[in-house]
Amino acid sequence: MSRRVRRFLPSPAMVVALTALVMAMGGSAYALVITSGSIKNNTIKSADVRNGGLIGKDVRGDGLGGRSIKESTLGPVPLSFSSYGSARFAVVTADGLLARGKGLGPNPAARIGDGRYQVVFDADVRGCAYMATIGDPSAAGAPGGEISTSSVGSNVNAVAVRTERSDGQPADRPFHLVLSC
Repeated sequence: MSRRVRRFLPSPAMVVALTALVMAMGGSAYALVITSGSIKNNTIKSADVRNGGLIGKDVRGDGLGGRSIKESTLGPVPLSFSSYGSARFAVVTADGLLARGKGLGPNPAARIGDGRYQVVFDADVRGCAYMATIGDPSAAGAPGGEISTSSVGSNVNAVAVRTERSDGQPADRPFHLVLSC
């Protein structure tokens, strides 16, 4: 090599120093990018996903089974009569005793006078529709009469029920009460 060309070549010490400088400034790490094309189907487990990392459109239809969902965390379905609205009902005897019911509060049914009853539910029922009918809690036929319902001003969880004979006189009658909220 001519002396002239050799003058522009760095010394071995300079090569080592420049290599060390480049490594220190740029580092030896590189980024790993994972795309959907690099993941095999059905290989991602819940431990691989951050909380809230998946939303409804990320899961294919019918992709989650019953064991995948913790039912106790689910709330009522909005505007669904069969899952929420009809969840509150009471069947009460003529004596004011609860025969059966659902969505009721403590001490749910009481006879408070001739043909007058109060049914207490587990939530505010002022925004609900009350539907009642005279009916025996067993398989026996229902006695004749009339029935009416109203809210209770002193308790937002309660419904007042009045039963009467066909001539309008108060009379104790068994009834069925359903709330649609």
